[in-house]
Amino acid sequence: MNFFNNFIKYENFRKKYTYIIYESYSISINKSTLYIQFNFNLADKYFFTPTLKFHRRDFYLTDNLTKSELNNIGFHIGMIELISYWKAACPPKIIIKPNYLSKEQIDWWKKLYFNGLGEFFYVNKIYADKDNFVEIIADSGEDLKRNSFNIMNATLIPVGGGKDSVVTLELLSKLNKNNLPLILNPGKASLKTIKAAGFSRNNIIEIHRTIHPQLLKLNDMGFLNGHTPFSALLAFVSILAAILSGRKNIALSNESSANEATVNNTNINHQYSKSFEFENDFRYYVNKYISKDFNYFSFLRPLSEINISKLFSQHSEYFKIFKSCNVGSKTDSWCCKCPKCLFTYIILSPFISQSQLKIIFGKNLFKDSTLIQIFNQLIGIEKNKPFECVGTIDEVNTAIVLTIRKEQKNKLPLLLKYYTTLGNYELYKNVEIEKIFNNFNNKHFLNPEFEKILKSSL
Repeated sequence: MNFFNNFIKYENFRKKYTYIIYESYSISINKSTLYIQFNFNLADKYFFTPTLKFHRRDFYLTDNLTKSELNNIGFHIGMIELISYWKAACPPKIIIKPNYLSKEQIDWWKKLYFNGLGEFFYVNKIYADKDNFVEIIADSGEDLKRNSFNIMNATLIPVGGGKDSVVTLELLSKLNKNNLPLILNPGKASLKTIKAAGFSRNNIIEIHRTIHPQLLKLNDMGFLNGHTPFSALLAFVSILAAILSGRKNIALSNESSANEATVNNTNINHQYSKSFEFENDFRYYVNKYISKDFNYFSFLRPLSEINISKLFSQHSEYFKIFKSCNVGSKTDSWCCKCPKCLFTYIILSPFISQSQLKIIFGKNLFKDSTLIQIFNQLIGIEKNKPFECVGTIDEVNTAIVLTIRKEQKNKLPLLLKYYTTLGNYELYKNVEIEKIFNNFNNKHFLNPEFEKILKSSL
């Protein structure tokens, strides 16, 4: 890919496609689904109608909800959906027709768009200015009002099929019989996970999101493409799920390592919408503009990846089920070639035997010489971390040292033997194990009940 050409494209696209319009959204309900369609218009040349579909469940409160209550959250989901379509041509102006936004709201959305697209700008070598990359105009639509809802003190648990959501599901699922898993675009790993946790398909919140085919065609035509803040979309969608199901709490599984920048000495973070900063911003926005009734937080925020992996290792029933590989998500497999696969293998190695890990992944990743460059990125001797949801450089190095300690009586495989020749090994080999496992990050939004559960698990 010629990145210089991408910046030229960016400038040319902005001249040719000077605006994108959020035209409207519609919400319809029938016996089987709640269906939302959004309508976006790129400079009167391309039109997009992405959709979101909630499968009806007996526990939904649909009949008790007003049009105003549904419209507020429906509109806001459209605002975060819009980012995927804006990035195709990055028009300098966004026109919002359905509803009014105050200056504070516009500033909030500009911050989310800019930071959420940090990786997109960086990878495409686009030099965007945070103040002037886009103008949002939303002064003509109806002013939406904050609402109150009748809710119970139960928890929604978004499940993606990886080890983190397994830990949250296991620790919280027995707390309250009214807790529910939530799955967006369910894959095999997530469905197997909720089944293993004791939930039936009819006792989950199941949501399907579609991307309009026109956007995929534009990608094929050479329009701009790249990473968008998916977890921010999940955040707004989970609020609608909480409204429909009457649940107060939404417990994410984002750990403290999500706060670390991907690119050194910058704010560019692949996991921005999983960060504590976004979580704080989102809680403020929902409280002020949507409803005070909901408690969105990350249950695992106080923990490191090391601690989460230790907790996960106690649940062997999920070993053959869980998947974290984005490359292999469609085939429910580990590709064993990407940063996510290698990171997961590394972080579990102190707690799960190499023979068991070989069964899980299909091979011993420490023996694969083709992974050395990714290995170097993960341990911090390359310029940047991989653009993936991986732990901190300290966590990776610590996990490797703990694994070498455990495996020292055996012949070390290639990557571990290579690691012992590096300065990192000398730096981390005397790591204090107790200090690692007793670490509990106090920057979190857990109430005392949830904090007690998490601390007792350690």
